[in-house]
Amino acid sequence: IVPEVEAIATGELAEAAAAGMQVVPSAEIAAICMDRERLRVIAHEELGLPTTPYRFAGTLEELRAGAEAVGYPCVVKPVMSSSGHGQSVVRSADGIDAAWVEAQTGRRAAGEGDVSRVIVEALAPLDYELTVLTVSSSAGIVTCAPIGQRQESGDYRESWQPAATDAAVLEQARRIAWTAVEGLVGKAHATGEHGWGVFGVELFVLTDGSVLFNEVSPRPHDTGMVTMASQRLSEFALHARAILGMPVTEAHAALSIPQGATAASHAIVVEGEGEAVFSNTAEALAEPNTDLRIFAKPEVHGHRRMAVALAIGSNADDARARAGHVADTLRVDVR
Repeated sequence: IVPEVEAIATGELAEAAAAGMQVVPSAEIAAICMDRERLRVIAHEELGLPTTPYRFAGTLEELRAGAEAVGYPCVVKPVMSSSGHGQSVVRSADGIDAAWVEAQTGRRAAGEGDVSRVIVEALAPLDYELTVLTVSSSAGIVTCAPIGQRQESGDYRESWQPAATDAAVLEQARRIAWTAVEGLVGKAHATGEHGWGVFGVELFVLTDGSVLFNEVSPRPHDTGMVTMASQRLSEFALHARAILGMPVTEAHAALSIPQGATAASHAIVVEGEGEAVFSNTAEALAEPNTDLRIFAKPEVHGHRRMAVALAIGSNADDARARAGHVADTLRVDVR
């Protein structure tokens, strides 16, 4: 069983694993990564990874106390959600009530009627974010080159690889990613599961150069779509190899673009109601070192990521501009 989305019935996965099915990376890991509370406790309190100051709350009163403890400004998130759903930045105590309501009503599965616990964490002096794709396989754990990214409302819009980071940041990022995945794989082994697959480890790089653990996606990561241009084996190919018990080494996870070059991806988000029809592809892909992947999604209702533009450039700015040109030139009609 290979989960490909965040909102999954982890109890069903546990039953499947107990019946002898292979769950990727494991039923236990899927359950941990769906729950920000369990994940943060493991990462910070068990593995000793650096994180922002945080508290958990199950009531509005506990949230008020937690926010006072971590200080303002702070971020409030539901423990069971993703992609910015139900998340708020709170600048003062006056905003706590609204943040609690947003966490309950804006999160994924809000219609189930239960009260969601939340995490409140200090708003760190963020410089930028990184994703480190980390692969657990029969050969052990390896990491890919770090990926830079741009988000809108907590959702991926652009990514590029390798991210321009100094040696100290790179070493911290790789160590944190490796340690986080090693800890999660240990949880899988404790339940008799492999823990094989690709993990997207999300990190914060602060203005002072320190690196903090944020979250883990136990599957190929949206920012990792850039690997379809940057690596000989994309994150999807690496995931498949790991799942099938094949060894994945540093050589398999290495960049394949020229030395000094950068690859970029640009999400193509379509708005409307109906079927998306793509055209003008020849002009969109006229520039060298560009490519396009159109997803097999039949319809869009509201807004939906329907494709991704890919490009290779001499540096991050060049690659991002090329990928952006593909996205801007492509024509998408919703019928």
